[in-house]
Amino acid sequence: MVNGNRWVGSVTGLAALMLASSLPAATQGIPQAAPVRASAVADAAGIHRDALLWLADLIRINTSNPPGNEQLAAKYVAGVLQKEGIKPEMLDLAPGRSAVVARLRSSVVPDPSKALLLVAHLDTVPVEKSRWTVDPSGAVIKDGYLYGRGAIDDKGMLAANLAVFVGLKRANAHINRDVIFLATADEEGGGDSSIRMLIARYWDRFAAGFAINEGGNVFMKNGKVQYIGVQASEKVAVNVAVVAHGSSGHASQPTKDNAVIHLAAAIGKIGTYSAPVHFTAIVRRYFEGIAPLEDDEIAKWIRSMDTSDRGEHAQRVVSDSSPLWNAMMRDTIAPTVLSAGVANNVIPAEARANLNVRLLPGDSVNTLVNELNRLVNDPAVKLEVQLNAGLAAPPSSLESDFYNVICQVASREFAGAPALPFQSTWLTDSAQLRLHNVQAYGLVPFPLADEDLKRMHGDDERIPLAAFDKGVDVLTKIVTEFAVTRY
Repeated sequence: MVNGNRWVGSVTGLAALMLASSLPAATQGIPQAAPVRASAVADAAGIHRDALLWLADLIRINTSNPPGNEQLAAKYVAGVLQKEGIKPEMLDLAPGRSAVVARLRSSVVPDPSKALLLVAHLDTVPVEKSRWTVDPSGAVIKDGYLYGRGAIDDKGMLAANLAVFVGLKRANAHINRDVIFLATADEEGGGDSSIRMLIARYWDRFAAGFAINEGGNVFMKNGKVQYIGVQASEKVAVNVAVVAHGSSGHASQPTKDNAVIHLAAAIGKIGTYSAPVHFTAIVRRYFEGIAPLEDDEIAKWIRSMDTSDRGEHAQRVVSDSSPLWNAMMRDTIAPTVLSAGVANNVIPAEARANLNVRLLPGDSVNTLVNELNRLVNDPAVKLEVQLNAGLAAPPSSLESDFYNVICQVASREFAGAPALPFQSTWLTDSAQLRLHNVQAYGLVPFPLADEDLKRMHGDDERIPLAAFDKGVDVLTKIVTEFAVTRY
């Protein structure tokens, strides 16, 4: 599946990965991986080595979206599965764009209501290569990290899922439910090759009652795991165009109805807007759980956010202390793209901006747009909700057996750190799964510091090798405790 030069690079990369992964995990503040039960996974050490190789090779396959070209990565994954004696199925979506699915059966007659889906996506966001210190597709090892686009989002999870799935097959594990592996396409774009289309065309291939996906994280603070956020809900993305119109003309004779000036004024007003706080049930549970983990001062304000006398001030303090907390509590608006003009000496007749809106589940974009129209108060400016907005999905249950297993295993494996219900501000494939009655939960099982989390969708994305090793171990134990029968 790869040419000779790539094969040599892969072998060289594997040697480096094996050497780097031998660095003590404790030196990075990461609990060391405990041995996995031999009855669940055969050759655990071999699985970890293979997972690193698979991750490096996947990073070397450029699946930046657009255009995606996930088919190359899907074929690579299918090749790994075939080598392990597992029959994969390519799910074609568009030219050059495919997903891949495989199943380990627990019985002759499948029971989708019990099945467990391991899901991750093949595509990545693009890169600004000039801003990277290493080749974004090079899978470079440096200082105990593996660098490359997708190292965390989401090829790290993809390789970990593959390791767990293959590990179950190698061990001939006695699974008590079907375990399904799914690598999706177009997650970053959410277009016609995304999980929405997969469900429409191929739902019978991966229908399941439960799923684990990206979306939550193992959050570190001061070198230790502070808590595990298990995603059970997520916000809804909507793009809104801000369109300003004016008179075009020669730039040597400025006019007061310049569309660029109207647009700039509108964006300036929108940039100062803060939507009201609205606590969903999951966010309320999250803050109840995190208050005891924070220092006394911020904990005091977290506990005061619902009070009648100090609530508004407390909400401002908490919002200002963390962009994540701010976005979890309210609808947010981020101007992302500006466009206007055809030449330096021509006043344009139209200027446009895009607002990336993230709504709390259940909130209406029309209500928000009406409020922004009142704020802008300019007849030359219109706000237009764009097509293909996300859909609000019901939250996954916090009472299911699978949620309890995820929380118990994660807390145990990360030295007793609490597992908290989490509503992500970002989007995942889980929303579409929840709309089809899947109890889907998000947990990227790698313990990551803020410095590493900030590199997702940014420059020099990387994953600590010790964190990847630990994450494969944790994910293995979660799946084993939920899906493998013990004797």
